[in-house]
Amino acid sequence: MINALLSSIFTVILSIIFLYKWIIIISAILSWVRPDPYNPIVQMLYRLTEPAYALIRRFIPTVFGGMDLAPIILIFILIFLETFLGRLFMGMM
Repeated sequence: MINALLSSIFTVILSIIFLYKWIIIISAILSWVRPDPYNPIVQMLYRLTEPAYALIRRFIPTVFGGMDLAPIILIFILIFLETFLGRLFMGMM
């Protein structure tokens, strides 16, 4: 029973990480075309991604040549977390 609970928790965490990676990718692609800032979807993407970008920008300078690398850094961090937690989960079983 405990294994089923842990398995479910890890599955939900890994799914959230996977979904957040796609939100970051969509937000980064959308930023290239200068969308309407009053669009509710654009506002939601901004609210979901900007706190994480701000956290990264506080510790690492992310703007090089006019290009913001915060989304790429965040995606690499999420890939690391996803891989680490996945292997940790496989080691528990």
